[in-house]
Amino acid sequence: MLWSAPDGAALFKQHCASCHGDKGEGVQTEYAHPLIGDRSLPELTEYIDKTMPEGEPEAINGEEAVVVSRFVYDTFYSPIAQARNRPARVDLSRLTVRQHRNVVADLIQSFRWNPKREDKQGLSGEYFKNRRFNKENRVIERVDPQINFDFGTKSPEEGKIEDYEFSIKWGGTITPPETGAYELIVHTEHAARLWINDTRTPIIDAWVKSGNDVEYRETMYLLGGRTYPIRLEFSKAKQGVNDADKQKEKPESKPASIKLLWKRPGMEVEPIAARFLAPGNAPETFILSTPFPPDDRSVGYERAASVSREWDQATTEAAIDTANYVVDHIGEFSATKKDAADRDAKLREFCAKFTERAFRRPLTDEERQLYIDQVYGEAGDPELGVRRVVLLAMKSPRFLFREVEQQNDPWDIASRLSFTMWDSMPDRDLREAVAKGNFVKPEQMRQQAERMARDPRANAKLHEFFMRWLKVEQHPDLTKDKEKYPGFDAQVAADLRNSLELTLDEFLRSDATDLRQLFLTKQVYLNDRLAKFYGAQVPEGAEYAPVVLTEKDNGGILTHPYLMAGFAYTATSSPIHRGVFVSRSVLGRALRTPPVAVAPLAPDLHAGLTTRERVALQTSPEACQSCHTMINPLGFSFEHFDAVGRYRDAEQGKPIDAKGTYRDRKGDLVPIEGASGLAKFLADSDEVHTAFVDQLFQYCVKQSVRAYGPEVRNQLKSDFQKNNFNIRKLLVDIGLMSSIKHPAYNSATPGG
Repeated sequence: MLWSAPDGAALFKQHCASCHGDKGEGVQTEYAHPLIGDRSLPELTEYIDKTMPEGEPEAINGEEAVVVSRFVYDTFYSPIAQARNRPARVDLSRLTVRQHRNVVADLIQSFRWNPKREDKQGLSGEYFKNRRFNKENRVIERVDPQINFDFGTKSPEEGKIEDYEFSIKWGGTITPPETGAYELIVHTEHAARLWINDTRTPIIDAWVKSGNDVEYRETMYLLGGRTYPIRLEFSKAKQGVNDADKQKEKPESKPASIKLLWKRPGMEVEPIAARFLAPGNAPETFILSTPFPPDDRSVGYERAASVSREWDQATTEAAIDTANYVVDHIGEFSATKKDAADRDAKLREFCAKFTERAFRRPLTDEERQLYIDQVYGEAGDPELGVRRVVLLAMKSPRFLFREVEQQNDPWDIASRLSFTMWDSMPDRDLREAVAKGNFVKPEQMRQQAERMARDPRANAKLHEFFMRWLKVEQHPDLTKDKEKYPGFDAQVAADLRNSLELTLDEFLRSDATDLRQLFLTKQVYLNDRLAKFYGAQVPEGAEYAPVVLTEKDNGGILTHPYLMAGFAYTATSSPIHRGVFVSRSVLGRALRTPPVAVAPLAPDLHAGLTTRERVALQTSPEACQSCHTMINPLGFSFEHFDAVGRYRDAEQGKPIDAKGTYRDRKGDLVPIEGASGLAKFLADSDEVHTAFVDQLFQYCVKQSVRAYGPEVRNQLKSDFQKNNFNIRKLLVDIGLMSSIKHPAYNSATPGG
């Protein structure tokens, strides 16, 4: 009988279809997911040869495993097969929660003046020789990096200011790094008051004191990356009538201190650092604090393709809050007074501008009649008319959805570009460029995109992307075993997060923004408290200073103590958490959720085993190997770093084994020598570069890059490499390509 080569399709139907379905769609509970993934063909073949069919892996071996793997790979599994079988589409999307808040803030801001950017840090301080804030009494002008002073019983400036009586006024701007509720704290034994954003009403008013309180707290909601005006006034003087001039002897000088602190979301109380403060001024920002249901994050980034009753209700409440604010400030926004002869005309013009900016394009004559003239005219009262126009505009699909009626003209392109770069509407410069016909040629569009990439809003968006890329946007719990790691407390954890943010901020401030440098940098920012814990030296009095913690096995940002502590248990490191992070986030590999939750083996049950040995034992079952053959070796490369990110040479009296391997998408097995070896591999890895392009595109555009066609993804990756992996240039390219080469929306109607 002649031998015939095995038939992959027949083998699949015989051994696999009962679980995975004839079309790889999945038919049983444990195989309900589609038969797709990102293993290379050699990896898939090895997996099928060893483990499939489940329960009888001997049924398919050798040549049969090869041919059935090829059939599965070509028919269902590979990226090409996935694109053929389930082509990606651009979904019609509403505004995400972040976009909605940003657009409303910028929409209101568009009727106010633009602040001048400041490169300096700190607040402008004016020191006065008594409690009167006037030029005659001012004796010192300077910029103070922080408001964290303990004067004792002395004067701020001997010879110029008496020690028993003086006052200080600080002013400038504050830029919180993330969106959320901030607790603002003023600590002083004397009189003080604090204004933030609202320049008329102080958020903290302890100017007239009674009792012995020295600390005053208030909470306010702030949008991250936005600049707000701030003013703090302090007075050391006798309360009540000032009769010091009538006294024969100088009054006794009492201790005086003044501290401006905050508690950021998920953080500990700390002085407001200089990097969040700047001299100068900024207009008030409208902060929409209406609670919204969270956006879907099922694919790792915000998606806004579904509409729920809760979301619709939230948009209504937000529209009402915005309309109330607009009416309260209508004189400022329309540049008119109640008794002005041209008030009606100016209010109508304001309504038209507001609606045009909300819709991100000029109104047609028909739209102006519908949204402005009819609604405003029927109200009967000017302020009621304004209120109704604002409510109608903010509940319109033209505001709430991204380009409901696609015209693919310069206005649409400008809107797509601004949402990609800023998660917000076009600003004044971009609107004027479109209106004047200066946003038509490719070089004109690139010029605008490059300008927008230098804006603080682009920095804020990139900062948030990196916090998500590093899986720390939710403030991971860094609680550690107090006996094993004495001194590692909540304040150290908060300092470590500041350290990580400083690393990212310094990186984003550089002109190169070379992705590879994140893996190859050896510096980490430490303050005195962190330096003491990690055994390093920093200049005395430095807030944070760059140091090299270890030369032995330095994995750049991957071995930052905040990440190493976050991807660890309370008492031991966690190669699994660290390996999953590198696999999913950095390499962009797909990992399925474990079929069952498995608790880690307790160290005291295997007292003589190292963490590496214990993890290898725990994940040795065949069912674990499909993922852990990749996860474990990557995670083991970090074993020189313990549960708080300190370097170690040994564990349980045994030398650390930090060797690992990685089978790349081509099927080649790459040896890895510790975290430094892994970082060098990742810096030059084509897989990492591709995954980074995909993830930044998805985060910025809120759509899959595959939906724009293979040529867009390939071009972005090619240009990224040619531009020396400059992330800011990649952002510009993503903005332009996603805006200009925008395909048709998925025709499916959003629902939920």
